[in-house]
Amino acid sequence: MIALGLILLIIGFVAKISILWTIGIILLVIGAILAVLGMAGREVGGRRHWY
Repeated sequence: MIALGLILLIIGFVAKISILWTIGIILLVIGAILAVLGMAGREVGGRRHWY
């Protein structure tokens, strides 16, 4: 999810499309939150690991 967020941020920045920029930021934040929760040992969405 973090990688998809970064890709959308780059495409949105280069193509000057603000909706892609916004979606990229949202996905990046959600991916970071899930990664931090996963590293803390908490189950996220019923799964112990996200692959």
